[in-house]
Amino acid sequence: MKRIFAKSTLREYLENHPDIEQYLKTWFDTAMSSDWKTPNDVKQTYANASILKIGRIVFNIKGNSYRLIVKFNFEKQWAFIRFIGTHAEYDKIDSNTI
Repeated sequence: MKRIFAKSTLREYLENHPDIEQYLKTWFDTAMSSDWKTPNDVKQTYANASILKIGRIVFNIKGNSYRLIVKFNFEKQWAFIRFIGTHAEYDKIDSNTI
């Protein structure tokens, strides 16, 4: 990815959830260094990721304790952070529209 948007969302969430800092840093570093062209490329790296509609992918963070939703524009190599939260918080949202 060339750009990841809304990194501030991750920073703000980490203020109250420092237990996932290393997990998010690993995801961020992996995403930035990857040359994903399709959702299937992402699945090659993150086999447990869930592919949703319109370029959204859900990542399991810290053994599925947290969920990260990212909307990708593979053509431009952009990633937009749409949601980070616990599994329980994730269950209360519509992952296709957030």
